[in-house]
Amino acid sequence: MDRLLEVMAALRDPNGGCPWDLEQTFETIAPYTIEEAYEVEEAIQNKDYGSLKEELGDLLLQVVYHSQIAKENNLFTFQDVTDHIALKMIDRHPHVFGEAGERDSASQTLAWEQKKAEERAAKAKIHGNDSVSRLDGVAQNLPALMRAEKLSKRAVRAGFDWPDVDGVFLKIDEEVAEIEEEIAKNSSNLSDRTEDEIGDLLFTVVNLARKLNVDPEVALRSGNRKFEKRFKHLESLIGEVENATPEEMQDAWNAAKVALAGPE
Repeated sequence: MDRLLEVMAALRDPNGGCPWDLEQTFETIAPYTIEEAYEVEEAIQNKDYGSLKEELGDLLLQVVYHSQIAKENNLFTFQDVTDHIALKMIDRHPHVFGEAGERDSASQTLAWEQKKAEERAAKAKIHGNDSVSRLDGVAQNLPALMRAEKLSKRAVRAGFDWPDVDGVFLKIDEEVAEIEEEIAKNSSNLSDRTEDEIGDLLFTVVNLARKLNVDPEVALRSGNRKFEKRFKHLESLIGEVENATPEEMQDAWNAAKVALAGPE
């Protein structure tokens, strides 16, 4: 760890450092941080543990990079980052590091959420905001599906939920009907209202995934991979897709589904 910190400091050294690294800021590095996190997830999904080792290193570099920029601006250091997260983990696990009794997984999850709620309230107070919502702290820049799931889970903890999955299906039917109605009213000039209705449908589908214990982000990535494989197979069967008839494309698509049958 010390070696990595020394390497980063050298890269950012105005005297002899890397010109590109010296130009970077929190804002310019942030997209790389997000990208590296996704590459970690991809290596895990592929069970490519050699790549996982490499990608974790790339992700760790992002933490070091941001910490070095912060240090240069007298904001905080890498040591501050690690100390803070260590203390947070200790505080959130009193059954491990304190005198609280043993808990099962469900009880621990409840205690974890209570602790996080206390932390959100403390942060709100620091920022002069006495009004605390259960939805506070869900990052605005999360992928939309992931954020929808987190928002709905927060609401569920307050008792705001359908009693069963049948209620979700009814809501999906309702949202589809509202989209159809909007299209019928504005078939030649779809309005912002159509976008709103599609957003409502997607949010409800995310809740269906939650009810069925499916991660919607992972599910859609799987769907993307499946579509990509099938479409590429379709291309290999008919060549120039643009010149194919709808019937030829449908036949090739059906053949691709048979050839590539499976979870992916």
